[in-house]
Amino acid sequence: MTSIQMPQLGETIVEGTILKWLKSEGDSVERDEPLFEISTDKVDTEVPSPVAGTVTRIIVAEGETVPVGTELAEIASGEDAPAGSSDAPAGAAAASSAPLASEAGSGPSAPTPDQGASDASSAPASAPTPVASAGAGSAPGPLPDRGGRSQILSPLVRKLAQEHAIDLSTIEGTGTGGRITKSDVMSVVAQGSGQAAAPAGAPAPAAVSSPAAVAPPSVGLAAAQGDTVEPMSHIRKAIASHMLASVNETARAWTTVEVNVDHLVKLRDRAKDAFLATHGVKLTYLPFVVRATIDALKAYPTVNSRIDGENVVTPRAVHMGIAVSYDAGLIVPVIRDADVMNSVGIARAIVDLAARARAHQLTPDEVQGATFTITNPGPYGSLVSLPIISQPNAGILSLDAIQKRPVVVEHDAIAVRSMVYVSMSWDHRLLDGEVATRFLARVKQNLESWDFAEDLGV
Repeated sequence: MTSIQMPQLGETIVEGTILKWLKSEGDSVERDEPLFEISTDKVDTEVPSPVAGTVTRIIVAEGETVPVGTELAEIASGEDAPAGSSDAPAGAAAASSAPLASEAGSGPSAPTPDQGASDASSAPASAPTPVASAGAGSAPGPLPDRGGRSQILSPLVRKLAQEHAIDLSTIEGTGTGGRITKSDVMSVVAQGSGQAAAPAGAPAPAAVSSPAAVAPPSVGLAAAQGDTVEPMSHIRKAIASHMLASVNETARAWTTVEVNVDHLVKLRDRAKDAFLATHGVKLTYLPFVVRATIDALKAYPTVNSRIDGENVVTPRAVHMGIAVSYDAGLIVPVIRDADVMNSVGIARAIVDLAARARAHQLTPDEVQGATFTITNPGPYGSLVSLPIISQPNAGILSLDAIQKRPVVVEHDAIAVRSMVYVSMSWDHRLLDGEVATRFLARVKQNLESWDFAEDLGV
């Protein structure tokens, strides 16, 4: 009998929610066949079965949120699965540093090289302990005595509490064992009560004068006959919290430039068939924009920075977030070390991440750590966009629709050219108008002057 446990799909993930069981009790399942859908505070994804066999028992129901390492189900392994098998599953769960399957009743399991020293991998299946990765600087520490309630805190919860000056010891957690979740913290933020959560005896804070610091009151309107009412999805709630926090916390400003991309349109038309035949992916304009943006980030590294408390952190590498629209909403997978890639590598990475995002196959680690973000609403007809910054980034760049327009060219002549507006929302806490404008001017210059033909390898 194989025990299926809640996997740890990222270093900072300490719990997951069962969205849907794809198999019922009594159903047969093949090795690597999707078994259930899981939702974390980062991403929704399918988790495949690590063994072939029959689902004999489902322990955790749909909609329940449980810690990493919790036993979810049991599978009676078939003849194709050797006894004692605990191989890591393929696909999304391969990134897990906690076991997905272990032999029931076998006691503590020895950690594999991929698991490291995670406490979850050494705890008996009957008494799982929710933990984060044991990597330095990433494991959450305990709170002061909370009267028997869970002291486990994710780094995300601690970060949100620090950003909003919230005393975590005053929050009643709704997670397993009274653990404080991201939703608990964001509820306090939405109520505008971050200042009220100060330790006893602390001086009263000054009144908040900014209307953006406190969420407006909700207007309750009864649904009319024929209206459709359905609960917000887990991802929709996460998007709402993230966007609201960004609007409330950043000093957002906006700048745009108009770019002549006539030569890029002609290059793509000329090279797209050969590019697809040679590299196996379609050629879009996005790799050109990513390359041009990376060069500008290297020239103006502050645009690639973030605020950490009272410090400004400027990463050496560029981890580019690419906004992807999919059935559950919007997600931002990350191309890591994009600054060392050419246009072909970037094109392949974009196609791979977008495809796996739409198939719910991304791991949480693939949707965090971006140092800058690009969104591309142009294919849907957007002319000029004012995107919300994806924190903790200093800015987000938007590529809108490419359109033929009459423009003034050499010698005051008027000609028709393929033009596009490239915009950036930026955080005025980190950047000033001069830097933001110079940065966008560098992106414009690159797009208008670079010859990408050799870089495409066609």
